[in-house]
Amino acid sequence: MTNADLNKTLDDLLLLALQDSPDVYIVQVKIKPGNNIRIFLDTDQGISIDTCIKINRKLYKAIEERAIFPEGDFSLEISSPGVGEPILLTRQYRKNIGRTLSITLQDDRKLEGKLTDATDDGIVLEEIKGKGKKQETITHSLLYDDIKKAVVEIKF
Repeated sequence: MTNADLNKTLDDLLLLALQDSPDVYIVQVKIKPGNNIRIFLDTDQGISIDTCIKINRKLYKAIEERAIFPEGDFSLEISSPGVGEPILLTRQYRKNIGRTLSITLQDDRKLEGKLTDATDDGIVLEEIKGKGKKQETITHSLLYDDIKKAVVEIKF
């Protein structure tokens, strides 16, 4: 089976496994050497461990039943995108409105600020510069095409 065929088959099986979970969306599917399949799923409210386990069991069973890996040599990991994983979808940006993002632009400039809006075309980020009386808020309107990488910053 070619990589393209494998990806298509896994996508089809994953969509079947998600039929009972309409609020769950696919963030990313990675197939690493050794048939290590890593799937990142999410919902607008955050995905539970129980939901990941349920989908993992359905998908694992479907992969085995169809003998996609004849030797049975594969591993399957389903989780939410963890802390530090980049934001990849518009829906993820919308979910994180109000949170602080660290953005790397295509020209490698870096911005950090509060995400205040996410549209179909891009985001609005409020960056605070300076301290005290010299503090100012700079509003950046960024197109998704201008963003190389965006990560939610966890502040303690």
